Amino acid sequence: MLLAIDAGNSNILAGVFKDDRLVCDWRLLTEARKTVDEYGIMFQNLYRSAHLAPEETEAVIIACVIPPLLGTLEEISRKYFHLDPLVVDAGVKTGITVLYDNPREVGADRIVNAAAGYEKYRKSLIIIDLGTATTFDCISERGEYLGGAIAPGIMISSEALFNKTSKLPRVELVKPETVIGKNTVSSMQAGIIYGYTGLIDGMVKRIKKEMGGNPLVIATGGLAQLIASESETIETVDTYLTLEGLRIIYRKNR
Repeated sequence: MLLAIDAGNSNILAGVFKDDRLVCDWRLLTEARKTVDEYGIMFQNLYRSAHLAPEETEAVIIACVIPPLLGTLEEISRKYFHLDPLVVDAGVKTGITVLYDNPREVGADRIVNAAAGYEKYRKSLIIIDLGTATTFDCISERGEYLGGAIAPGIMISSEALFNKTSKLPRVELVKPETVIGKNTVSSMQAGIIYGYTGLIDGMVKRIKKEMGGNPLVIATGGLAQLIASESETIETVDTYLTLEGLRIIYRKNR
């Protein structure tokens, strides 16, 4: 079994693969101050809840954008799974040529998504990851990472609205029936959901003009399904793109 871990600023996405098939996955709250043992015991309990044996894990691969947490995850792999993990960094084979000015600046999760997208679809791509930040990653038909854009994530934008306005409440991020809200909650939901969809569509149209051709537009991340249901430009939602990317990269480096 392969344990794949993608540690982002808000969530840790982990999945277990058996024979290249994802058999279970978990989304955990990122808590950089948690100890190795706290996370280690959590992983063991998650394995048991899925009726899996931790000792049957044969490899661990990690992508992490939080340097202090990376050390914790590496130590968990060694202490609780007795394995040296493969860490996605500049020296790892990904199958992607990075054309960024400084390739080391590109987040590991963005390269993992690019590797997965190109391996699965074999064409030019725009990958939108709706996480803590919303990232737009552009991949050419030759598997080149061309660059992209970074915008505040929908949750960051929503939290700023709640925290900086004294009379606006926290609202559930669900699609309202109309764009013109008839009360404060539906007005906020319309502004957040439809406004953010407009941001996505506007960016994709501009990116397509610069890229040329007809790149496939893929959305991933926790809120991808919600935004894609209203978007004019998102063509497919690939919920497990990042985990699949980690599996693909592990196979390339095994």
